[in-house]
Amino acid sequence: MILIVEDEVKIARFVQLELEHEGYEVRHIADGNEALQSALENDYELIVLDLMLPGLNGTELLRRLRRIKDTPVIILTARDRVIDKVEGLDIGANDYMTKPFAIEELLARIRVHLKRGKESGARLKHGKLVLDLAARTASYDGAEIELTKKEYDLLVYMLEHKGEIVSREQALEAVWGFDFYGNTNVVDVYVRYLRSKIDDVFDVKLLQTVRGAGYIIRE
Repeated sequence: MILIVEDEVKIARFVQLELEHEGYEVRHIADGNEALQSALENDYELIVLDLMLPGLNGTELLRRLRRIKDTPVIILTARDRVIDKVEGLDIGANDYMTKPFAIEELLARIRVHLKRGKESGARLKHGKLVLDLAARTASYDGAEIELTKKEYDLLVYMLEHKGEIVSREQALEAVWGFDFYGNTNVVDVYVRYLRSKIDDVFDVKLLQTVRGAGYIIRE
């Protein structure tokens, strides 16, 4: 999903319609504070960011976002001074476009950055937890977490279904590769392993039990 952070309704609506026509899922937020919270809580593929926003300006929004996430960001703004471009790129923007703009150019730049993100190796993130799928590594707030193959695969599956209740049967089929409707204790055992290495060590409540249904990582 792509997040558009823009307080000019006409521009936001225009960009959103064009992106949706290209097949992208899009969310639009006009307020800087609300946009930052959403960007931190969700794993957007890319953010199109205006600089002049109510609540929290785009420069500060990007600065705070970069402390935690590396989501690709294209600044789209009326500020066309060189100093503004330099500042935007220095604090972590991946690209900088000025208004007025050609929608074809914006779409092209979005495609480029989405392609680069895929080529550089996908990551799954949840708060301070980061899984590098290419390197098969896990870390929390920069601290490495040593996981076995099955522990890692189970955590990946849970994060891919974040916000959904995952039953023990679903986890067995996805991670262990077979349908099994008898004793599903193996899933409970591996959830305990993950809790001992993540929840207990970092004092978080990552893997939550839904009694009689399974487990969930809440949004």
